[in-house]
Amino acid sequence: MTIIDRRAFGRRWIAGLAVAAVGVLGLGAEGAAAKAASSTPGSAHTMTAGARTSDEPLGAHPYMGWSSYSMQVYAGNGSKWITADQIVAQSDAMRQKLQSAGFDHINIDAAWNDGNDEYGRPTPSKTLYPNGLQAVIDHIHGNDQKVGLYAIPGVSHAVYEAGLPIYGAPECTTADIVKQPLQKADYWGIGYALDFSRPCAQKYVDSIADLFGSWGVDFLKFDSVTPGSGIGDLSVDARDDVKAWSQALKRNNIWFELSWALDIRYADYWTQYAQGRRVEWDVECYCENVALTKWDNIARLFPRAADWWRYAGPHTGWNDFDSLNVGNGKMDGLTKDERRTAATLWAVSAAPFYIGNDMTKLDDYGIQLLTNDEVIAVNQAGRAAHPVSTATPRQVWYANNPDGSVTVGVFNLGQTDADITVSLADIGITGSAKVRDLWAKKNAGSAEGTFVAADVPVHGAQLYTFTPSKGATVALNDDDAQLTYTGAWSRNGGEEVVGATQNVVASVFDSSKGGSAPSTGPSNVVAVNDSDPSIVYTGAWGQSTGRGLGDYQDDVHYVEADGSSFQYSFVGTGIDWVTETHSSQGQAEVYVDGVLVTTVDTYQAEGRGAQQTVFSKRDLANGSHTIRVVKKSGQFMLLDRLDVVKESLVDVDHIAFDRAAPTPATLHIARASSELLGVYRGDAALQEGTDYTIEGDAVTLSSAYLASLPDGDTTLGFRFRGDLRDDVHWTKTAGDSVSLTFSGTAVTVTGPKAPDQGTVEVYLDDKPAGTVDVHADARLTQQELFAKTGLKKGQHTLRLVLASGDVLRVDGFSFVTR
Repeated sequence: MTIIDRRAFGRRWIAGLAVAAVGVLGLGAEGAAAKAASSTPGSAHTMTAGARTSDEPLGAHPYMGWSSYSMQVYAGNGSKWITADQIVAQSDAMRQKLQSAGFDHINIDAAWNDGNDEYGRPTPSKTLYPNGLQAVIDHIHGNDQKVGLYAIPGVSHAVYEAGLPIYGAPECTTADIVKQPLQKADYWGIGYALDFSRPCAQKYVDSIADLFGSWGVDFLKFDSVTPGSGIGDLSVDARDDVKAWSQALKRNNIWFELSWALDIRYADYWTQYAQGRRVEWDVECYCENVALTKWDNIARLFPRAADWWRYAGPHTGWNDFDSLNVGNGKMDGLTKDERRTAATLWAVSAAPFYIGNDMTKLDDYGIQLLTNDEVIAVNQAGRAAHPVSTATPRQVWYANNPDGSVTVGVFNLGQTDADITVSLADIGITGSAKVRDLWAKKNAGSAEGTFVAADVPVHGAQLYTFTPSKGATVALNDDDAQLTYTGAWSRNGGEEVVGATQNVVASVFDSSKGGSAPSTGPSNVVAVNDSDPSIVYTGAWGQSTGRGLGDYQDDVHYVEADGSSFQYSFVGTGIDWVTETHSSQGQAEVYVDGVLVTTVDTYQAEGRGAQQTVFSKRDLANGSHTIRVVKKSGQFMLLDRLDVVKESLVDVDHIAFDRAAPTPATLHIARASSELLGVYRGDAALQEGTDYTIEGDAVTLSSAYLASLPDGDTTLGFRFRGDLRDDVHWTKTAGDSVSLTFSGTAVTVTGPKAPDQGTVEVYLDDKPAGTVDVHADARLTQQELFAKTGLKKGQHTLRLVLASGDVLRVDGFSFVTR
């Protein structure tokens, strides 16, 4: 369903209301209508469900529970669905069916209030809760559950105009705390923005948070948070609201959950002030009385999980994927395999594990999915997984656990059943490992080198724990949650070096026979056709070939449904989207590295434009990037090709070899020669010393090798090493440190050496273990910096401290299991 369709849904909802809400902060009936219009444990499988304690700090684990909004949308009369009887029934059903597995949150979403008190604070609906909302809250608490409510930024027009006194601050009124000139506070324009330069604005928020605290509210979903919620240009900015509410809720020990589709550019801000944040649009399909969600809305979460996983944790908050609607096949809108895939993604991503089904109608399969203690333990362990690669629809995601085990999820996002191979090296294990199938709750044997998840069905998933055998090596990179950074650390920002391949064309000809060197184009611009398997398509895409309309390689991919997207991950400094322009096409949003860059219009009133560059980004820092394009309007969106701009690592883009006057060909590389992994023709490596030689920065291809090539153009790939996984953490402050706690008998640190680096002090179990020189005349990657063997069995802590030099870059760690 498109956004326009959802707005129509919202208008139908509003039309059915008898009374409009007065308040904004509780988002009563009118606000709910507008909302509908938009939209450290051990091995994972040894942790038991329900291991959370009631006195643990907020945000220690992803919360588990239920939220009403999916059923409000499904029922089609959302402002009326959340009655006292309905909420009590859901609470009782949770206690009976799910609570023993750890589910204990009941969130009452939009439309719970219908007015305001004399201080401008929201009052619960008397229609929905004739005996008072307090009676419902008390019932939920009586079931040993926590209760949540819903709010949005700002203050309603009516409360502003009424100029009501603020509770606890009688010197101020609600007319005094609004920004002038008036500005809207939310996506829908329901309320006015508060002016937090006025202390009474904070006191107004405090008064509401304190009121919620007095009711016993445990959780607040704060919706329409910007930047995010469909607005990224700061024309509406709720960051001050988030800070104010965070302070007010913290003193009441109320969990703070931000919503929706928050802007990742401000991730550090969100992690500072809330326990959780929604990272994508609503999961609901907005198809009332038909389904709660649909597969496309699950599939589009994978790229968001890949963008956000580094921000998940007990100190930074959790990435919220919205309701996990997998409890009843008759209403979920998903197949059995898709239901398990969704549950697997939520689990491995450490996403808040809350459902949106009618819990009085869960089916047996849904209960099995939601109460598997080994799967829940993965979720509650709080170790967000990340993908080995998103350049394929058959994906492997993994997360390292503190005991050295690795949680592995395999996902088949493709169109056919498939075997999916897990490379142990890709998930950081050298040696063998025991494998446990968490969904089946049984051991799956052992693996060395690779493990094959057989016959993973279309849109299906498997979930495993890989436990390294004694003496195996476990490798971590600088992103791993097992590392603790102290000080002013940053990630990448141009400090990283990425692995790359630079193509050079060898043009072979014979001048004695009238031949000449063929001309070639720049080798640092690589065309990626729409058929490339590394492009991930989300939605019902088709491919059209042989159109004869001037398409690149005479084919295009196309899609009709709004919200469909394509995504491509690449290494380079720029990218172009090349497509067709036509009257049947419309607008699309372009995201680079998870950030909305622009909205492109591919509409052309007359005629047809072939191979049109409709988006170009050429100023990226050299490194790993992702482009994602989302259809917003028009009948079709097309992809013809992507042009990737590579860093120039070789001084020429082609060489010429004349058979009539054979001479070696010499070119020069821009990185240290030790960083050149090799020269390749396709997947076949040339033989160093025979086919080519290296002296300093000069690489010389021998006459004999060039003579062996066919006439015409042959592409040779110069492959260069980069930092591990193409990323680093870094600091420029002396005394800053990074620590690793591990159980093993040996440890190794690998990382960059560079001209701007100096020395690092190493401590092992709080005792000095030496000073390491990480200076080099050229930037080098993946160098062994420190190694220690012969450690006693048990837990150890390694700490690195910047002692001298302009910067310390941290890359890889490994340890040998005991």
